[in-house]
Amino acid sequence: MADRKKNAADLPQIAPVPTLWLLGKTGAGKSSLIASLTGLSDVAIGNGFQSCTKTSRALDFPPDAPVMRFMDTRGLGEVGYDPADDVAVLAGSAHMIVAVARLDDPVQGEVLDVLRRVGRKSPVLLVLTGGDLVEDGARARAIALTRQDYEEAVGRALPYLELSQLPVGGYTAEGLNTLVDKLSALLPEVADILAKSSAADAEAAQFALLRPRILTFAGVAGTSDIIPAVGALSVPGTQLAMMNWLGTEYGAKWSRALLMRFFIALGAGTAARYAALFGLRQLGKFIPVYGQTVVAAASGTVSFATTYALGRAAAYFLFHHMNGATPSPEALRTVYADALRRQPKDHK
Repeated sequence: MADRKKNAADLPQIAPVPTLWLLGKTGAGKSSLIASLTGLSDVAIGNGFQSCTKTSRALDFPPDAPVMRFMDTRGLGEVGYDPADDVAVLAGSAHMIVAVARLDDPVQGEVLDVLRRVGRKSPVLLVLTGGDLVEDGARARAIALTRQDYEEAVGRALPYLELSQLPVGGYTAEGLNTLVDKLSALLPEVADILAKSSAADAEAAQFALLRPRILTFAGVAGTSDIIPAVGALSVPGTQLAMMNWLGTEYGAKWSRALLMRFFIALGAGTAARYAALFGLRQLGKFIPVYGQTVVAAASGTVSFATTYALGRAAAYFLFHHMNGATPSPEALRTVYADALRRQPKDHK
């Protein structure tokens, strides 16, 4: 127990969770957007929101171990609404703005006023809803005019998408996948959080408890900006610390043999990338193309996604190992690849 506490003292503190500011008038579809992304019910969303100001609120997801936060302004479009308090509070804590606008509501002045204050310095994604409420002949014009208004407010072109609503409520899977792709391009941290995964099973549930700390390790490695509590760790040092911490959390010891099993299961290219880092020189005997594919993890910057994928795969491997099973190489590679799938182009 003492050793565990000592190890915990060497860990980076949990970084602020990615925060999305949903900016739009009442009825624009913000709550439906949150419900579709998180799987939460309308009741859970309503009960989960906590007040920030008189007209703004925040929802942590998931509530027991938050890995991201949604912020919402409730007063937009109401008589006498003054956005000053909301702008002061939300602008300083939101990582990006998701502007939600209904195509059948051309009166967007209040939202545009807020964007003029904060949108020029923040990442902004424009989400268009209510297209099914506009006649086909007028829809293209409504999209063009809405985009024009929002882009003039922030002074630049904006990424955008249109979400189509299902008859039973919520949005189409195609639209939500596009939304996650757009979000990940602007804020990579949210990509895996929002990706629909099998969070119902025991492995995913346990990983969800560890994910905030893994995200912190990934953020440290991705920026090479080392948190003071960690000391003078380099990027590979951060990855080593993450792997050791994961072993402690799962009650496993990373022996040389166990590390070799893990990296060999990941495949030649991935194993070669980390072999030098973990001192597994003899790993090359088991990988025919090792000499041609080795890329030392210490050379160059390792992206957020790469470090996170390593942590995700290690957690998956350790869970099954401690439960007396060995995950198939195919399953482990799929877990690793899924975590890498949405990394930004400049990190590939």
